[in-house]
Parts: sequence; structure tokens; C-alpha cells
Amino acid sequence: MAEFTMELNDEQQEVREWLHGFAADVIRPAAAEWDEREETPWPVIQEAAKVGIYSLDFYAQQYFDPTGLGIPMAMEELFWGDAGIALSIVGTGLAAVGVLANGTEEQIGTWIPQMYGDQNDVKVAAFCSSEPDAGSDVASMRTRAVYDEAKDEWVINGTKTWATNGGIANVHVVVAVVDPELGSKGHASFIVPAGTPGLAQGQKFKKHGIRASHTAEVVLDGVRVPGSCLLGGKEKLDERLARARERARAGGERVKNAAMATFEASRPAVGAMAVGTARAAYEVALDYAKSREQFGRPIIDNQGVAFQLADMRTRIDAARLLVWRASWMAVNGKPFTAAEGSMSKLFASETAKKVTAQAIQILGGNGYTREYPVERMHRDSAIYTIFEGTSEIQRLVIARTLAGTPIR
Repeated sequence: MAEFTMELNDEQQEVREWLHGFAADVIRPAAAEWDEREETPWPVIQEAAKVGIYSLDFYAQQYFDPTGLGIPMAMEELFWGDAGIALSIVGTGLAAVGVLANGTEEQIGTWIPQMYGDQNDVKVAAFCSSEPDAGSDVASMRTRAVYDEAKDEWVINGTKTWATNGGIANVHVVVAVVDPELGSKGHASFIVPAGTPGLAQGQKFKKHGIRASHTAEVVLDGVRVPGSCLLGGKEKLDERLARARERARAGGERVKNAAMATFEASRPAVGAMAVGTARAAYEVALDYAKSREQFGRPIIDNQGVAFQLADMRTRIDAARLLVWRASWMAVNGKPFTAAEGSMSKLFASETAKKVTAQAIQILGGNGYTREYPVERMHRDSAIYTIFEGTSEIQRLVIARTLAGTPIR
């Protein structure tokens, strides 16, 4: 087990500088344009592919960093550049992780390359889990997959929502119910390639923030996929369902808590995204406060401004500490006995909203205009308290973990 440290090693420092350079030179100059266009920034994704950032290899290297700091470091730097474009770059990783976690070696080798394409013809993938009536409450999922044994095919019907890259993806990873009686343990994941009959994009959402990231509904109407598209295969699914039924009979709450623990491990990455956005807004506000003069002196000389900047920096550093701690714990198998994953996501998300709002206040009227980036950063920051579990859900998880009561 790697020791927890706040010092990045030489290799990590090099990667961070490389990512920061890409964010500063490629992502930031394009941010305002793609926010206004509300379209997927394909040219930026292609540039990321050319230098090796948009690839499974890069994210695998960061994910398997024994210190646990690879992923949060990468997320912070890319989202420091711009949240919408960064989400377009990393969004495919959600689907790729789904295949890596549940797929066979053959499925991994077949489908993940098709998710990314190559530097001359980039592709994207979509992870489809949320539904109109099943967001935080995953046990209420209605999308159903039924096995047609005669044809060795799965028939999928339902509607997914809030899917990053939904409808434009080359590969969709769809979570569906295969055994309704088991709740969230009766779910399975399926590969649905682009062009499959019955697969269609529903409405594309016009969002408040992260507008460069494509978000849409995905409609599955009688979609048929071969048995080979069930991640992990039928035999493994049958074994898992049998174990889940036995565990449910022995103690259903224990099964639900184990499922919640899986979500806990992924939340620090979202916290790191929030830290990146908060840090970006803070730096703009700091530079502005040093150069903007009122009444014959820089406004940072006024305590009202200086104290805000002090609070902003303190919250950002505290958020990063929580994110890094949780990331280290997750990689090294340390149990989240106090819901440390949810703590990191909650505090970092709320910090991003607060810090970006303070940045607008420091810039005054200028901060409220689109001539300065803090207005966009503030709009982007709102998503962090919503996706991957709302702040209210994080507080519920933390409170019930501390109380030792079941997390439903």
C-alpha cells in the first residue's frame, strides 16, 4: 500500500505540467466559442487524441497510479481549462470504465478501441444509466432487458436521460433491469453500437452550463443486441443474480450498502473537477484584484476583497485535501468508514459554486459579462452539486454512515 503524501513525484509533476499546458494552450482559447455554440468540440477532442490525452492508455495509467493522485490531478488540470470541453474529453471514460469493470477480455479488446477511434477519426462513447424517474434512486430504473433464448439476443426497451454523448456515441453502454425483484442488484450492462435499429437520440438538453458537452436522452425501442453484448456474459450474470437472491434472503440491507460503496469510490474524481473550476475562477479573481485600481490603489488592498480571496484559497486547498485523501483511500482499498468519498465530492462541489460566485463579485460588473470567464465558470459549477449524486444525497450518505443506519 502506497503511503499517503501531498508531494507529487517527478513523473506526476511532468504529467501535471503537460496537462496544464494543453489546458492553457488548447482548451482555454476555445472555451468561449464552444460554450456559445453548445456543440461537441470535435477539433479539441482530436487535438487531445493527437497528443495522447484522449485515449484509454492515458486514463489507465492515471487510474492505476498507486498513490491514487493520478486521476484527481488530471481532472483538476483539464477542468481548470474549461469544464464543458474537459467533460467532452473525459466523458467517454465513463463508458470505458463500465466495460473494463464488467466486460470480458474479448469485449474489452473489441469495444473500447471503437469508443475512442483514432487521432484522425475520433469517436465518443456514452454511459446510459439515469432515467426520467430514476436518477439518485437507481433501484427505480425501468429500462428492461429480456433474453430471447431462441435467438441468443437481448431485447431492450426504455428511455435514458442525462447521457453525456447520448445519441452521438459510436458505442452506448446501457444499464438495464434484468430481474426487477432484486432492485439495483438485478441490473446488467449492455453494449449497444451506433446504428442499432430502435436506438435513437431523444431531446438534446440546452443546459445552463457545461454547454460544450453534449447531453441528451437515449431512446431504446425494441433494441436487439446479440448475447455477446451482455457485459461479462450470460453465465457470469446468472451466477451473480443467484448470489444476489441468496444475499437478499440473508440480509437485503447489506447488499444495498455494498452497492452504495461502489458509488462512493467514483465521487472524488468529480470533486477534483470542481476543484479545477474553483481554482480557475480564484486565479482570475486574484489577478484582477491585483491589477484593478479604485480610489488610487489595487482593490486587493481592501479587506473586503482580500478576505474573500483568503477564504476562496482556503476552501480550494481544503477541498483538494479531501479529494486526494479519498482518492488515495479508494486506490489502496481503505474503507470509507465516514463516507469520505461523499465528503470530498460534497465539499468540493459546494466550494466550486461559492468560489465562482465570489469571483464574479470581485470582478463586479465585468464579472457578470461574458467578456470575462468567471461568468461561464459560475454557470459550469452548478453541475457539480447535481451529477454523480446531488449534495443532498451526499449529506444523506454521510449522515447515515455516521449513524450506522442503512443507506437506501
